[in-house]
Amino acid sequence: MNNPVKAKLISGRKTVGAFLQTLSPVSAEILSASDFDWLIVDLEHSPCSFETLQAHLQAMNGSGVTPFARAPWNDAVAIKRILDTGVMGVLIPYVNTKQEAEAAVAACKYPPEGIRGVAGSPRAAGYTRNTQAYLSSANDEVIVMIAVETMEAVENLDEILEVEGLDGIFIGPVDLASSMGHLGDPTQPAVQETIELIESRVLPSNKFLGTLAANWAKAETCFEKGYQWLVLMQDGAALKAAGDAAVAPFRAKYGDG
Repeated sequence: MNNPVKAKLISGRKTVGAFLQTLSPVSAEILSASDFDWLIVDLEHSPCSFETLQAHLQAMNGSGVTPFARAPWNDAVAIKRILDTGVMGVLIPYVNTKQEAEAAVAACKYPPEGIRGVAGSPRAAGYTRNTQAYLSSANDEVIVMIAVETMEAVENLDEILEVEGLDGIFIGPVDLASSMGHLGDPTQPAVQETIELIESRVLPSNKFLGTLAANWAKAETCFEKGYQWLVLMQDGAALKAAGDAAVAPFRAKYGDG
């Protein structure tokens, strides 16, 4: 098992990807040919199942894109099932303390580093074709990210950054804003100040930093600061935007037709 995205991140390079939230492996197939470094299947904010996740990965197969998944929760059983599909990185939401971060890492690692259940039969190990090769490399190659999206997590960030085996921090701006009393509005000055505080802690550390970027201007700003892992689009939102743009000139000129 070789994870090219992890190699890039360790060497300080920048990476980009997209969220897959529509449940369609066709989206995964189309976007896997768009030269993203990685695609992340969302099991937190979509109805995606483990079966759907595996179908997405099959659609990406052979494309060269690195598959990630966002777990529904910091749950060892869910994370184990996600990893067994063959993803090379997991984003784990709502991690607020050092102990919760340690549990997230343990769920992603085989013993003795963690508690991930061992099986050579799932897709990750090639249905027993590559069992030992996978088992011997997975702990080093799988990327473990956690989401900082509450003030509790911010307050505990220095301790969280001490956790061995944790590779990256993802700032969830909308959840962070909501935890600060600004429901759905990360543009508030207090939220932006808190994001800058997170940046000041993570960027000098040995963890990479990631977040969502709604447009290229935002992405470029983040990359210039030192971010290495940015979500540039979401498949459902992109399709909605394309539909709105396609119909707008017709409605402007002809109204209801």
